[in-house]
Amino acid sequence: MKNKLREPVDKIKTPEALKRVLSKHRGARSKIVFTNGVFDLLHRGHVSYLWRARKLGSLLIVAMNVDASVKRLKGDTRPLNKLDDRMYTMAGLECVDYVTSFNEDTPLELIQLLKPNVLVKGGDYAIRDIVGAVKVLVLHFQRSGGLTSKR
Repeated sequence: MKNKLREPVDKIKTPEALKRVLSKHRGARSKIVFTNGVFDLLHRGHVSYLWRARKLGSLLIVAMNVDASVKRLKGDTRPLNKLDDRMYTMAGLECVDYVTSFNEDTPLELIQLLKPNVLVKGGDYAIRDIVGAVKVLVLHFQRSGGLTSKR
């Protein structure tokens, strides 16, 4: 049996490099699932959410806010973990196919660039507030186990 285990660093791509990778997958009729967030303190709730998201398609893309964006959104004490560490940790999850980052406070430009088939967000977001919702099918999950890294 062929081992498909991939090194985390091989899953981390710039947005432009990821666009090129995804163009190859589109030819194979892959269903691309996209989610985004800070993922500063990765916990069981995040992992459960990501596994559920991955089951919705053939590839799961996780886009992460850069450190400056996290500071703007969550305050000067965040992030606790730098982007490189957050991305490497995320890429280490088997259910995650690719990880990228975005500089803006929302992932709208990245969604427009990558053109995923499905956009997934946690249940603590109203669908009307999900950036990119008018562009793709949106599914959102209720939080499992009441876990959160929000204060």
